[in-house]
Amino acid sequence: MKSYLQVYTGNGKGKTTAAFGLALRAVGAGKKVFFAQFVKGRSYSEIKAVEQWLPPITVRQYGRGCFIVKEPEQADIDVARQGLAEIQAVLRSGEYGLVILDEAAIALHYRLFTVDELLEAIRSRHQATEVVVTGRYAPPELVAAADLVTEMKEIKHYFNDGVVAREGVEY
Repeated sequence: MKSYLQVYTGNGKGKTTAAFGLALRAVGAGKKVFFAQFVKGRSYSEIKAVEQWLPPITVRQYGRGCFIVKEPEQADIDVARQGLAEIQAVLRSGEYGLVILDEAAIALHYRLFTVDELLEAIRSRHQATEVVVTGRYAPPELVAAADLVTEMKEIKHYFNDGVVAREGVEY
Protein backbone atom coordinates (compact mmCIF):
# COMPACT_ATOMS: atom_id res chain seq x y z
CA MET A 1 0.00 0.00 0.00
CA LYS A 2 1.36 3.43 -0.95
CA SER A 3 1.88 5.89 1.88
CA TYR A 4 1.08 9.58 1.75
CA LEU A 5 2.01 12.85 3.43
CA GLN A 6 -0.88 14.63 5.13
CA VAL A 7 -0.77 18.16 6.55
CA TYR A 8 -3.27 19.56 9.04
CA THR A 9 -2.78 23.32 9.36
CA GLY A 10 -4.63 26.58 9.92
CA ASN A 11 -5.56 28.80 12.85
CA GLY A 12 -8.54 26.69 13.96
CA LYS A 13 -8.76 24.20 16.79
CA GLY A 14 -8.54 20.47 16.16
CA LYS A 15 -5.32 19.68 14.27
CA THR A 16 -3.77 17.53 17.00
CA THR A 17 -7.15 16.02 17.82
CA ALA A 18 -7.62 15.01 14.17
CA ALA A 19 -4.16 13.44 14.16
CA PHE A 20 -5.00 11.45 17.31
CA GLY A 21 -8.22 10.30 15.60
CA LEU A 22 -6.20 8.97 12.69
CA ALA A 23 -3.83 7.30 15.16
CA LEU A 24 -6.80 5.55 16.78
CA ARG A 25 -7.96 4.37 13.36
CA ALA A 26 -4.47 3.07 12.53
CA VAL A 27 -4.28 1.14 15.82
CA GLY A 28 -7.70 -0.37 15.03
CA ALA A 29 -6.22 -1.60 11.75
CA GLY A 30 -3.33 -3.27 13.58
CA LYS A 31 -0.68 -0.61 12.88
CA LYS A 32 1.88 0.82 15.24
CA VAL A 33 1.95 4.60 15.58
CA PHE A 34 4.74 7.00 16.50
CA PHE A 35 3.43 10.35 17.73
CA ALA A 36 6.15 13.00 17.94
CA GLN A 37 5.23 16.33 19.50
CA PHE A 38 7.46 19.27 18.71
CA VAL A 39 7.46 22.40 20.88
CA LYS A 40 5.11 20.72 23.39
CA GLY A 41 6.74 19.28 26.47
CA ARG A 42 4.12 18.86 29.18
CA SER A 43 1.50 16.28 30.00
CA TYR A 44 -1.74 16.52 28.03
CA SER A 45 -4.90 14.47 28.60
CA GLU A 46 -4.63 12.72 25.23
CA ILE A 47 -1.11 11.54 26.10
CA LYS A 48 -2.33 10.21 29.45
CA ALA A 49 -5.06 8.26 27.64
CA VAL A 50 -2.63 6.83 25.08
CA GLU A 51 -0.22 5.72 27.78
CA GLN A 52 -3.04 3.97 29.67
CA TRP A 53 -4.99 2.33 26.90
CA LEU A 54 -3.12 2.34 23.62
CA PRO A 55 0.37 0.86 23.91
CA PRO A 56 0.66 0.54 20.10
CA ILE A 57 1.08 4.34 20.10
CA THR A 58 4.51 5.60 21.11
CA VAL A 59 4.58 9.27 22.16
CA ARG A 60 7.74 11.37 22.37
CA GLN A 61 7.89 15.07 23.11
CA TYR A 62 10.56 17.36 21.72
CA GLY A 63 9.74 20.52 23.61
CA ARG A 64 10.72 22.00 26.95
CA GLY A 65 7.33 22.35 28.62
CA CYS A 66 7.07 26.06 27.98
CA PHE A 67 5.50 28.07 25.20
CA ILE A 68 7.80 29.94 22.85
CA VAL A 69 6.57 33.53 23.08
CA LYS A 70 8.99 35.52 20.93
CA GLU A 71 12.26 33.95 19.87
CA PRO A 72 13.24 30.38 20.70
CA GLU A 73 16.14 29.82 23.05
CA GLN A 74 19.04 27.61 22.04
CA ALA A 75 17.61 24.88 24.29
CA ASP A 76 14.38 24.90 22.23
CA ILE A 77 16.39 24.50 19.03
CA ASP A 78 18.54 21.73 20.50
CA VAL A 79 15.55 19.68 21.69
CA ALA A 80 13.74 20.03 18.35
CA ARG A 81 16.82 19.13 16.31
CA GLN A 82 17.45 16.08 18.49
CA GLY A 83 13.82 15.11 17.89
CA LEU A 84 14.14 15.52 14.15
CA ALA A 85 17.21 13.26 14.14
CA GLU A 86 15.31 10.59 16.10
CA ILE A 87 12.30 10.95 13.81
CA GLN A 88 14.46 10.41 10.75
CA ALA A 89 15.47 7.01 12.11
CA VAL A 90 11.86 6.19 13.04
CA LEU A 91 10.65 7.12 9.55
CA ARG A 92 13.24 4.92 7.87
CA SER A 93 12.72 1.94 10.16
CA GLY A 94 9.45 0.66 8.69
CA GLU A 95 8.38 -0.25 12.23
CA TYR A 96 5.47 2.22 12.26
CA GLY A 97 2.56 2.37 9.85
CA LEU A 98 1.82 5.96 10.88
CA VAL A 99 4.16 8.68 12.09
CA ILE A 100 2.62 11.92 13.30
CA LEU A 101 4.79 15.02 13.55
CA ASP A 102 2.58 17.14 15.76
CA GLU A 103 3.36 20.87 15.70
CA ALA A 104 6.22 20.36 13.24
CA ALA A 105 4.82 23.30 11.24
CA ILE A 106 5.15 25.48 14.35
CA ALA A 107 8.72 24.23 14.79
CA LEU A 108 9.35 25.39 11.21
CA HIS A 109 7.71 28.76 11.95
CA TYR A 110 10.10 29.28 14.88
CA ARG A 111 13.04 28.10 12.74
CA LEU A 112 13.89 25.21 15.06
CA PHE A 113 14.84 23.33 11.89
CA THR A 114 14.35 24.01 8.19
CA VAL A 115 11.62 22.88 5.85
CA ASP A 116 14.30 21.23 3.70
CA GLU A 117 15.50 19.19 6.70
CA LEU A 118 11.95 18.12 7.52
CA LEU A 119 11.12 17.22 3.92
CA GLU A 120 14.36 15.26 3.59
CA ALA A 121 13.40 13.19 6.63
CA ILE A 122 9.89 12.62 5.27
CA ARG A 123 11.08 11.70 1.78
CA SER A 124 13.53 9.17 3.20
CA ARG A 125 10.73 7.30 5.01
CA HIS A 126 9.92 3.64 4.56
CA GLN A 127 7.51 3.18 1.66
CA ALA A 128 4.71 1.89 3.93
CA THR A 129 4.90 4.72 6.50
CA GLU A 130 2.12 7.30 6.34
CA VAL A 131 3.12 10.72 7.72
CA VAL A 132 1.00 13.49 9.20
CA VAL A 133 2.39 16.94 9.95
CA THR A 134 0.31 19.30 12.08
CA GLY A 135 0.59 22.92 13.12
CA ARG A 136 -0.26 26.45 12.14
CA TYR A 137 1.69 28.27 9.47
CA ALA A 138 2.56 25.29 7.26
CA PRO A 139 4.99 26.77 4.73
CA PRO A 140 4.23 26.63 1.00
CA GLU A 141 7.00 24.07 0.40
CA LEU A 142 5.43 21.64 2.88
CA VAL A 143 1.96 22.20 1.43
CA ALA A 144 3.30 21.60 -2.09
CA ALA A 145 4.99 18.35 -1.03
CA ALA A 146 1.86 17.03 0.72
CA ASP A 147 -0.64 14.65 -0.83
CA LEU A 148 -3.49 15.86 1.41
CA VAL A 149 -3.81 19.24 3.13
CA THR A 150 -6.59 20.12 5.54
CA GLU A 151 -6.94 23.65 6.84
CA MET A 152 -8.69 24.15 10.17
CA LYS A 153 -10.20 27.62 10.07
CA GLU A 154 -11.26 29.51 13.17
CA ILE A 155 -14.72 31.00 12.77
CA LYS A 156 -15.42 31.66 16.44
CA HIS A 157 -13.47 30.74 19.57
CA TYR A 158 -14.37 31.16 23.23
CA PHE A 159 -10.74 32.01 24.07
CA ASN A 160 -11.54 35.44 22.61
CA ASP A 161 -14.10 35.84 25.40
CA GLY A 162 -11.51 35.07 28.08
CA VAL A 163 -12.13 31.33 28.48
CA VAL A 164 -8.86 29.65 29.48
CA ALA A 165 -7.75 26.21 28.30
CA ARG A 166 -9.75 23.47 30.03
CA GLU A 167 -8.40 20.07 31.01
CA GLY A 168 -10.00 17.32 28.96
CA VAL A 169 -11.05 19.75 26.22
CA GLU A 170 -7.99 21.81 25.19
CA TYR A 171 -5.31 19.85 27.02
